[in-house]
Amino acid sequence: MVEGESGLLATHPKDQRPIYEPSKRRVTWPNGAVATLFNATEPDQLRGPQHDLAWLDELAKWRYAQETFDMLQFGLRLGDKPRQCVTTTPRPTPLVRYLMKQPRWVVTKGSTYDNQANLAPSFVKQIISRYEGTRLGRQELNAEVLDDAPGALWTRAKLDETRRRKTDKLPDMQRIVVAIDPAASAGTEDGQAETGIVVAGMGVDGRGYVLDDVSCRATPNAWARQAVAAYDLYSADAIVAETNQGGDMVEQTIRSVRPSIPFIGVRASRGKVTRAEPVAALYEQGRVSHVGSFPQLEDQMVLFTPLGIEGGTTADRTDALVWALTELFPSMVHRRAWDEDEPDDRRYGANRVTGY
Repeated sequence: MVEGESGLLATHPKDQRPIYEPSKRRVTWPNGAVATLFNATEPDQLRGPQHDLAWLDELAKWRYAQETFDMLQFGLRLGDKPRQCVTTTPRPTPLVRYLMKQPRWVVTKGSTYDNQANLAPSFVKQIISRYEGTRLGRQELNAEVLDDAPGALWTRAKLDETRRRKTDKLPDMQRIVVAIDPAASAGTEDGQAETGIVVAGMGVDGRGYVLDDVSCRATPNAWARQAVAAYDLYSADAIVAETNQGGDMVEQTIRSVRPSIPFIGVRASRGKVTRAEPVAALYEQGRVSHVGSFPQLEDQMVLFTPLGIEGGTTADRTDALVWALTELFPSMVHRRAWDEDEPDDRRYGANRVTGY
């Protein structure tokens, strides 16, 4: 902060450069302003001193973050408007998450891409190619605060373990499906209702590959066109859609765009989490890869817990993912998700009806 390449001494013009006294942990400017340095391992250092401005660097890495921050607040009482500034890598610590939600704090983000002109081209190429799209990359490169719900069925680390790049050569696909979780209400393009649309394939290697997430907030006709466009783009075998919300209307909406399209209607007889658990087990076994990064889909996935969905969010994209992989791994998923109340030939967590 003081002696670094972009620290206080290096960034001041010579006539305004402060004097640094390391033994006294003190920085003094020509105009008489004084700054004192403290660490985050001894919160009691801040008991007593008072200030009108504080700079908290790398708050997310502080050893005793909450204790040190709390002690600082009691001494931040000089002047008409005491202020503080935090500069930190956006790790999802409780204190960082808390501060970002406070209305009196202003959040400014800067990504590695914003600073690209000041970095060596070889560094940018190497780092971006290695980490772009991963959890660590979204945090370190894109300045995103990411979090996994405790006990979540999926974690970002696990998703990254099997992730494939868009440029990677994939095995031939035995099957490709486009799965749809229709919005609970019709919605409009400006509305809040979202329709999950996910494309997934089964490789000849027996592994599942999530190829695309084209979910959207749109009218029924618009999301149907989106799904059919994905069907064409990926040369899919069928469209799979949940029919709980709209019944036959879902199939009719799809067929209004393409009358002859292969359609598989599924009706959920178990809860979202119950349906998701066997699919999450496939990820745990390393049998599913995301081809590229799907931030909005993955943000939903890591909020799925055995007790429900954290954060008050919807799960339309994840529901579509579950339908897609259930269709591609029928024996694996249905064996674990059957409904004992159904007859033997219909013991599925989702009752399946196929139409061509």
